[in-house]
Amino acid sequence: MNEIKLKKLGREIANELSIICALEAHDSLLKKINITGCEVTNDLSFAKVFFTTLEEIPKNEIEKELNDDTAGYLRTKIASRLELRHTPKIIFKYDESVAYGNRIEELIKEIHEKDN
Repeated sequence: MNEIKLKKLGREIANELSIICALEAHDSLLKKINITGCEVTNDLSFAKVFFTTLEEIPKNEIEKELNDDTAGYLRTKIASRLELRHTPKIIFKYDESVAYGNRIEELIKEIHEKDN
């Protein structure tokens, strides 16, 4: 599939999942996460959804719970909202880039404080 279409589909899936998690979900776990992005495979069989949490919850624990318990529910919700021939299986991955960016920002701040 075209790379542009895959990125657009990834953005649509991430947007819909954000709405579902924030407004429609009854599960308290879904209310604690922020969807940061989504990558869809070329054959549309998998959608890797990246997330961060608002609270200090062990990332392995929350990732396992999302993949085991809620991924099927969210896939069903996505299938009813988007017109796709095949709805990709959702795999949740913790987004390390936010923590990495925060760490870089702290290092830059330390360097500036040392210079002053």
